Amino acid sequence: MRHLLNPLDFSVEETERLLELATDIEQNLPKYSHVCDGKKLATLFYEPSTRTRLSFESAMLSLGGSVLGFSSANSSSATKGESVSDTIRMISCYADITAMRHPKEGAALVASNAAKIPVINAGDGGHQHPTQTLTDLMTIRSLTGRLDNMTIGLCGDLKFGRTVHSLIEAMVRYPGIRFYLISPDELRIPGYIRQDVLEANNIEYKEVNNLDDAMPQLDILYMTRVQKERFFNEEDYIRLKDCYILDKKKMKLAKEDMFVLHPLPRVNEISTEVDDDPRAAYFRQAQYGVYVRMALIMTLLEVEKPC
Repeated sequence: MRHLLNPLDFSVEETERLLELATDIEQNLPKYSHVCDGKKLATLFYEPSTRTRLSFESAMLSLGGSVLGFSSANSSSATKGESVSDTIRMISCYADITAMRHPKEGAALVASNAAKIPVINAGDGGHQHPTQTLTDLMTIRSLTGRLDNMTIGLCGDLKFGRTVHSLIEAMVRYPGIRFYLISPDELRIPGYIRQDVLEANNIEYKEVNNLDDAMPQLDILYMTRVQKERFFNEEDYIRLKDCYILDKKKMKLAKEDMFVLHPLPRVNEISTEVDDDPRAAYFRQAQYGVYVRMALIMTLLEVEKPC
């Protein structure tokens, strides 16, 4: 039995096979419609989610399986004091695989140690979000035809953004990757990412405050929102929430073949006027997330690819 807790749980070769399967699903969706008949996915979401939870549910339903679970801690026995370990032991009796989101870092690891079914980490605090990373990898690969030799700009909340942390850890395994880390000083990338991931792998990176200066250099711009739920006080959030707003004027500074990604939801960090730009790929990114999660569910359940 295997779990996905961290994007590095899959080797580069395993990730490539997963992305190839996801691409085949995209191109031949009908032939996968019954490969998980009789299988059940439990979605255990202890904090709010729209895209990730519904993406998982759509993925399992598209494979012919069924879904059960809860969408907030308030609608679970956590309100009665039930531990994550006890919840996952109970869920193991009802489902074949589970996707869990939790506000506490390490909660998915705790669940995996008690589970009798595969556990997928759907986000644990500010730590990891491996299925979003797989989605990002598929998006970049599909749009550019490669996962190497490119310059990626990560903009916004780099301190609390688990999608950013996971993406950096995954991308440093490919040759020729360079990063522009664009944030206010208060939201800079955590020291452990800088030292243990970027510097430890001799990755070229620049930390800058100004988005305009970085734009002409980028192959991918990965925008993130400033996350209100990660702040301890309202004042700091209000002061920082509008640091970077991507609009048509800024897009004119970018390459013609640069693409804009965003894990969503956005607040106002990408102006809606950018949505019609052919380089705006964030809604395509959300669609790729369904195909990636279909491929992941099949892989962890060891379901054979249909002929």
